[in-house]
Amino acid sequence: MSDIDYTRKFSVNIDKDQEIRMILSSVYNSLQEKGYNPINQIVGYILSEDPTYITNHNNARTLIRQLDRDELLQVLLKSYLHEK
Repeated sequence: MSDIDYTRKFSVNIDKDQEIRMILSSVYNSLQEKGYNPINQIVGYILSEDPTYITNHNNARTLIRQLDRDELLQVLLKSYLHEK
């Protein structure tokens, strides 16, 4: 059986979701405090994984780099779909 004959499952534990939300909120607030558009900056970071989209203010750049991009996207998507 080859690798393309089955579907892999991906899961993030609930505690990790909360950690991601807390970090993302902190990064958002730091960007806002520095006068940036937080949504644009975070989208730029997610698309490119270039940490220079995130300010160093309040250690935001270090915080967001602790997150796995796949896990971050999963939490964002779950949050968006639950609010619809």
